[in-house]
Amino acid sequence: MDKTAAIPTSTRQPDKPRRLQWLVSERSLRTARLVSGLVMMAFVIMHLGNLSLSLISLEVAEAGRLWFLAIWRSLPGTVLLYAALLTHVALVLRSLYRRRSLIMPLREAAQVLAGLAIPLLVAQHVIGTRVFHELTGVPDTYEFVVRALWITSPGVGLTQAIALAVVWAHGCLGLHFWLRYRVWYPAAAPWFLIAAVLVPVVSLLAFAHAGQLVALMERRPLPDSVDQSLIPGALETVYTLIDATYVFFGALVAGLFALRTLRRRRERRNLVEIRYESGQLVRVPRGHSVLEASRIAGIPHYSVCGGRGRCSTCRVRVTSGQEEQPLAGPVEELTLTRIHAGPDVRLACQFRPVHDLTVMPLLAAGQERALPIGSRQAAPGREQEIAVLFCDIRSFTALADHRLPYDIVFLLNRYFAVVGKAVEQSGGRLDKFIGDGAMALFGLGTTKAEACRQALAASAAIIADLAQLSEELAGDIPAPLRVAIGIHAGPAIVGAMGYGGVMGVTAIGDTVNIASRLESAAKEFNAAIVISDDAASLSGIDMSGFETREIAVRGSTRPHLIRLVPEGVAFTAQVIEAETAA
Repeated sequence: MDKTAAIPTSTRQPDKPRRLQWLVSERSLRTARLVSGLVMMAFVIMHLGNLSLSLISLEVAEAGRLWFLAIWRSLPGTVLLYAALLTHVALVLRSLYRRRSLIMPLREAAQVLAGLAIPLLVAQHVIGTRVFHELTGVPDTYEFVVRALWITSPGVGLTQAIALAVVWAHGCLGLHFWLRYRVWYPAAAPWFLIAAVLVPVVSLLAFAHAGQLVALMERRPLPDSVDQSLIPGALETVYTLIDATYVFFGALVAGLFALRTLRRRRERRNLVEIRYESGQLVRVPRGHSVLEASRIAGIPHYSVCGGRGRCSTCRVRVTSGQEEQPLAGPVEELTLTRIHAGPDVRLACQFRPVHDLTVMPLLAAGQERALPIGSRQAAPGREQEIAVLFCDIRSFTALADHRLPYDIVFLLNRYFAVVGKAVEQSGGRLDKFIGDGAMALFGLGTTKAEACRQALAASAAIIADLAQLSEELAGDIPAPLRVAIGIHAGPAIVGAMGYGGVMGVTAIGDTVNIASRLESAAKEFNAAIVISDDAASLSGIDMSGFETREIAVRGSTRPHLIRLVPEGVAFTAQVIEAETAA
């Protein structure tokens, strides 16, 4: 028996409006914009890859074109491509209309302008190839197209070269904004950058090479199957369609801004007053978000994700006027729930007040130019599983006693060089030096288990290299240099922190505090390394032969099982060998 049939009809009917609401929700529209962009990016990558085959020969490029056309000129490929194009353009125009302010970061403005220019730049190429081919049956081979762009109409060829660069830049920016917060992206970004530079360069070189080849060739006659009497009329149709496309798209954009102007005039009759606890007062038309109000008034306001509701850095506390304001939407509600925000906290980028209110940004922002270029985009705060290493010289005060300042600086710099080299060669990131101590992070672009192995390998290298440094300085220091190292792995908040030029990626949280405490425990137990048992197990290195202890860590609710690693060359060799094998 169908159990759903027993459910009253009245309880099932709301599902349809709920499904419809989901289809037109901001999240689903954002997904549609992303998917349509990815479809077009796949088309562009295959198109440019096919063009690059011209560096080998026109025959090879033509063979590749047959496979390309089999995909994108088939009925499914055609429907998918043009549906993606129309969807993407429509959603971009919609997002521009919905924006209450066109004040935006330069990178975002560049992407928007490039996106608006693309239909105008590629219309001539699309209509002049596929539409002309459909009207006349003339094969739009590489020889035919390159001859038209390189010899017959070089001005049009230059326009298409510019279009190639603009389309590729727009797509790469879109991919960057989509992927920039993925954990693996920082490690992959250099390879993506290489591809982003090479692909258009190789494609343009291939276009130039094909042009030179075609210039040396005699024009081949058209196939007998082509009715050449259709060509003059088809050319006239093509030119008409190109002009119509320019006019239509230009009218769309002009209409968009006309509607924005009308809306602005209408909204000015009903202004909302947003007062900031710091004293600033901004009056904006109803429908503007609090973040847009801040940008219009030039009030510094953080928004790491660019106002998309994916982070909480723009959050504000509504101190008065919260009554009868619009409720949080699905995107805002999800983010606020994740951070356990109170009922008076809203996301400034999503909150569009309908009457006067007073707000207080919860993350006080200085001027944006105080932050280093790229820090807001490349390293926002996120929780990540990492391994943390703390290292400190034992008895440094006694070592530095009665020594000249220059000698102390020289010694510390040699020590810092040893630590930095060991950390970097093991795959870690040197976070900071604190006096004669150092903090390093592992696992920013890899797994937690790999991070633990890297931390142990770095520790072993530090111990081995310091022993060598002690031999070199035996006549200048009273005793060999000895270090205490603490290692722990777990979740931490990783992001760009600091001010002005003193800003970089660092980590905070219990994992960092515990690793620091284990470094102190190494001094207490007279061990070279103290590693938490969790990190030791994750590393996959057999450490069962080392002594275990249970210690209490200040601020932690449970005792921690640790392993004590005494000083010795055997451990150093063991770790390096295991790390190399891994």
